[in-house]
Amino acid sequence: MWLPIVGEMTRSAAFFDLDKTIIARSSSLAFSRPFYASGLINRRTVLRSGYAQFVYLAGGADHDQMERMRQYLQSMVTGWPVAQVREVVAETLHELIDPIVYDEAVTLIEEHREAGRDIVIVSTSGAEVVGPIGQMLGADHVVATHMVIDDGKYTGEIDYYAYGPTKAEAIREMAQQHGYDLAASYAYSDSQTDLPMLEAVGHPTAVNPDRELARIAAEREWPVLRFTRPVAMRRRLPSVPELPHLSQLDNRQWAYAGASVAVVLLAAALVAAATASRRRRVAA
Repeated sequence: MWLPIVGEMTRSAAFFDLDKTIIARSSSLAFSRPFYASGLINRRTVLRSGYAQFVYLAGGADHDQMERMRQYLQSMVTGWPVAQVREVVAETLHELIDPIVYDEAVTLIEEHREAGRDIVIVSTSGAEVVGPIGQMLGADHVVATHMVIDDGKYTGEIDYYAYGPTKAEAIREMAQQHGYDLAASYAYSDSQTDLPMLEAVGHPTAVNPDRELARIAAEREWPVLRFTRPVAMRRRLPSVPELPHLSQLDNRQWAYAGASVAVVLLAAALVAAATASRRRRVAA
């Protein structure tokens, strides 16, 4: 994919969704088994999250489903020790995430970097996952969900939810702070829920789009990319949570990139349950 070089007087960025755009699965659901091994979730939840992963890969999640995910998340992660979550991620990140990074995404990120653009990952997941992945890929910044932490544990409250319109708002704020020309910037996502983010830039692209996003992309004549080659990354990820070259973020941006490994994890089981329920009603 040919990308124009950034002009001397123009600064721009490439904004990437994470799940099903840079990696082939849900980054958070991928940790269900190590979370089970560490005692954070039970076996039933592991099985349900496995099915939820299948549902997610098959069709994604619409707005209503994502709202149910958010509510379920708040109840499920309440009381989880943040240090334990970070430790689990640090110990299993390479094994679980490296093999599912799309080779095409890595190439595209490198092309944007060579063209002089900043790389920004914008994800509903949290910094314990998004940060290390972003560093491995050479991202300059990350935007992610932030959950409230008190006395070293998640309270169950969400301070900032990086989803839908809030992703677009974060992009605009980042553009003001760093001087990005959004008209000259790029955005990539697989989901209809990221439509505001795609509309915020001059060069939106659908990657492995769900049905609704594919329809919109066709109507608006947006480029559509199909990433199909997950490959094991050769570079090792750094230890969590230290992210040296991401430390440039101010407090507000760190709020965007705050702790929320479990966003979509477990909560996505609700999507599976809802889907099964609808199918039973139709069958009846």
